[in-house]
Parts: sequence; structure tokens; C-alpha cells
Amino acid sequence: MTEIPTSMRAVVLDAPGPPEALQIREIPVPTPRPGQVLIRVEAFGLNRSELHTRLGLAEGVVFPRVLGIEATGVVVECPGGELEPGTQVAAMMGGMGRTFDGGYAEYTCVPVAQTIPFTSGLDSATLGAVPEMLQTSHGSLTIGLDARPGQSILIRGGTSSVGMATAVLARRLGMTVLSTTRDPDRIDVLGEIGVQHPLVDDGDVAVQVRSLIPGGVDTALELVGTPTLPDTLRATRVHGVVCFTGMLSNQWTVRDFYPIEYLPRGVRLTAYGGDAADLPPAVLQGFLDDVAAGRARVPIHRAYRLDEIVRAHADMEAGLATGKLVVLP
Repeated sequence: MTEIPTSMRAVVLDAPGPPEALQIREIPVPTPRPGQVLIRVEAFGLNRSELHTRLGLAEGVVFPRVLGIEATGVVVECPGGELEPGTQVAAMMGGMGRTFDGGYAEYTCVPVAQTIPFTSGLDSATLGAVPEMLQTSHGSLTIGLDARPGQSILIRGGTSSVGMATAVLARRLGMTVLSTTRDPDRIDVLGEIGVQHPLVDDGDVAVQVRSLIPGGVDTALELVGTPTLPDTLRATRVHGVVCFTGMLSNQWTVRDFYPIEYLPRGVRLTAYGGDAADLPPAVLQGFLDDVAAGRARVPIHRAYRLDEIVRAHADMEAGLATGKLVVLP
């Protein structure tokens, strides 16, 4: 049995602030109670949610806090016996990094219900990039959009990690994918992951979409936020569905929302904010198996060391990433 240390390195945020507010400290390794599991973290992905927390935009956060809404690693202790030590797991959501300490650490303690076991020989960075990205993409397609083979989808914010993962999943589903980027230099990146119609976001994407599909797309995934949502709605056909999932713009709300004026006639608007339960273990395992076999791709921009967390957050805030940012503790 592997001996568990008494202390660990973790990234602690005492109060909202700039990237430099993230401090690496030596803190006690948490002790799991029945119903919880202690995980040795091998990698964790960065998410806009953690940026929102650092900027003071998230509600219900108690400081000081170890951030991180996801992590992948290996079970080292599980008092209730639900998971065997040595089991590979992904952990996410359920208050991680907000109401209790999250994945920005060498060890994390989470409720068993927030974990998904898997088996994979993929490298740590690849495994660390997958959980929240796949959960959000899968949940948006299934719960948010009820996507079907043969349909078309517009992904607004296509070079984000979730945007790229959604394109991969949508192509595997047999959908026609249109995806946007504000940077013309990133158009080729979208083509490389199978997007049939990469679009430069000039603020009037609806016109571009309807030049390709005159009636409008069947489905659309909004990842930029409320500034682009009206244009995304205009790009969608009557009885089509737009799912609001992301807020890359950090703008969350629509002021003076008047539905009849705001929503195009007959276009349906939904939203998705998920949890670990929305990602079935078979979906996670199948995706990892496909990646290992070369049938799917995980879009990783860069992997950082734990002591590079300030730079990693600065890169995320500046929008420099094309794909997922991952940290290896």
C-alpha cells in the first residue's frame, strides 16, 4: 500500500485578484470521510469557471480556497469501499474548487459521486484534458441540443477547448459542423479537427451561415456568451435549437430581456450546465479508447508544471489557447 504523505503542494487563492493571487503552498493532505475518496492528482485541466472564481465573479465561494473543478488521478484512499485504491478516476464539479477544495493540488478529496472510473494508458496530460471538456460537450449535444445524425451545428467559439471537443463529437455523430474563430490564423486548426465549414467571426455570422445553409442551422452551441447570442439565434432555423453553454466573453446576462423581440420566431433557446452524472462512464471510456486508437483527438494547447500556474492562468485570461490548458502536479 502506498504511503500517503501528511502534506502536499496546492494552489491557494486567498481572495479574488490577478493571476499572481494564486499562491503555491504546503498544506495538509485532506482526510476522506465515508462517501469521499482521496485522489492523487496526476493532471488537471484549466477552465473558465476557475477564471471567474479568481476574478470574483462566482457566487458561493468561501476563501481561502484551492481552485479546480476537475482532476484526473488515482484513488489512494476510499473509506466507504466504493472505489479500490489504484483505480484511475476523473473527478469534477459538485462544488469542487468553490464550496470545497478542488483539483489544483497534488491530492484532492471529493465525494465519490463526483468521480468516474476509467482504465487508460494515455499520458497524464491527455487524460487531464478530457473530463470537464468531454462532459460539457457531451451534455450540450445530448441534453442541451438533443442532436441527431445528419443535422447541422454551428459552434460559436470554436477554438475553445469545449468548442473543439464538440466539433470532434459532432463529426463522430455524423453532423455537418460549422465553427467560428475570431482569428483568421486559426481557421486551419478547425479544419484539422474535421470542421467542414470554418468561419471567421466578424460579428455577423448569421449571414455567413445562411449563405451556406439558407434556412439556417438545425442546432447551435453558444460558447462566447450573451454578446454574440442574438447573432447565433439569427443563424438558426425555425424550430432549431440554440444551447447557451459558455461565457468566454465573461458576460453572463441579457439586460432588459424581452423574449418576443429577442428570440427569432420559432427558434428555441436552451442552456446547459452539467455535473459528473451527465457523463456516463461508458462514454468517457469509449472516448478514451477512441483517442488511444487514433479515432478521436484531444485538443491540447499546452501542459504546464504546477509552479507555472500563474502563467497558465494569464494565458487563459488572455485567450491565447487553441484547445485545452493542462497542469501536471
